Amino acid sequence: MASRKIWAYRRENGRVGIRNYVVILPVDDISNAACEAVAHNIQGTLALPHAYGRLQFGEDLELFFRTMIGTGSNPNVAAAVVIGIEDGWTRRIVDGIGKTGKPVAGFAIEGKGQIRTVAEASYRAKEFVQWATELQRAECDFSELYISVKCGESDTTTGLASCPTVGNVIDKHCASNGTASFGETTELTGAEHIVAAKAANDQARKQFMVVFDDYQQLVMNQKTDDLSESQPTKGNIAGGLTTIEEKALGNVEKLGKKTKFVGCLKPAEAPTGRGLWFMDTSSAAAEAVTLWAASGAVVHLFPTGQGNVIGNPIEPVIKLSGNPKTVKAMAEHIDLDVSSILQGEMTLDQAGDALVDMIVRTANGRFTAAEALGHKEFVLTKLYRSA
Repeated sequence: MASRKIWAYRRENGRVGIRNYVVILPVDDISNAACEAVAHNIQGTLALPHAYGRLQFGEDLELFFRTMIGTGSNPNVAAAVVIGIEDGWTRRIVDGIGKTGKPVAGFAIEGKGQIRTVAEASYRAKEFVQWATELQRAECDFSELYISVKCGESDTTTGLASCPTVGNVIDKHCASNGTASFGETTELTGAEHIVAAKAANDQARKQFMVVFDDYQQLVMNQKTDDLSESQPTKGNIAGGLTTIEEKALGNVEKLGKKTKFVGCLKPAEAPTGRGLWFMDTSSAAAEAVTLWAASGAVVHLFPTGQGNVIGNPIEPVIKLSGNPKTVKAMAEHIDLDVSSILQGEMTLDQAGDALVDMIVRTANGRFTAAEALGHKEFVLTKLYRSA
């Protein structure tokens, strides 16, 4: 692992990205149309419409800015055009992205109108695309990749094959001074003591337990101890996971056998150093991967048992499965088949090496199944109602 190389884009701040997008980023839902118009005008750009409105406040507002700024700052993004209804929040996002040193421009619709805004933004987007398409990949160390991990539509094979395969890669990556992140706070219920024991220090352990206990209190505050059809889902139950505890015990296999997590992150917060980090995320696939992309993760590893079709517009999602039925029935969605583990024809270490090879191929430009199929789920996390 220490000698593995990839061909990637070295950004202005030294970070390594494996894609080279020029994104058109709406500040609010009423600016989606303008962003999509710019993307229609200029080939090679990527609009990221979302359903988030305005009037956020408190931590919800801070999370919004972390997500928007983090999305534009992701190393897989070469340049960004930001469009909002008014100048204040638009400028805040532009300034945040600008700290990375990458090209970014902002446009406000109020006082100008949409047609003029689209025209001006299109001219700038064209300049960014032509500049970005001349950027060249350079040889980089595999250890410079920031990898996020989450599973979805889990079944018994997930905890026995695909999640342990990811854990094997996490052990290898972090042992080589790599950076990775796990989360899914809600799906750790029943295995929280195992996660806490994997903390590298007492501070990380205490931070994790504060976040986990906060989730438990949220459930109690809703006057319910019943998460039926949410945790576990009907798909999980159909796959043999009848309790959240069973689901959690398979989930934590992604953390590896040897690796300790070094700290805890807020949703969409970037790690401050190498190693494995816990991030407080939803277990909803599109929301969670959006948060990790906003934190700077450049590739996501996604074990699935029953078959989840999640993708992300800026962070490639590599899906692997240990369920031979899913591999056959949903072949177009699966990047790596590790079902041979359960048949005794592949060791866990061999599966981990195969996944590393797939990461290298993806980093070097191979489209993941989700990318080839056009999955670009971009879903912002909302903490509470707007003002």
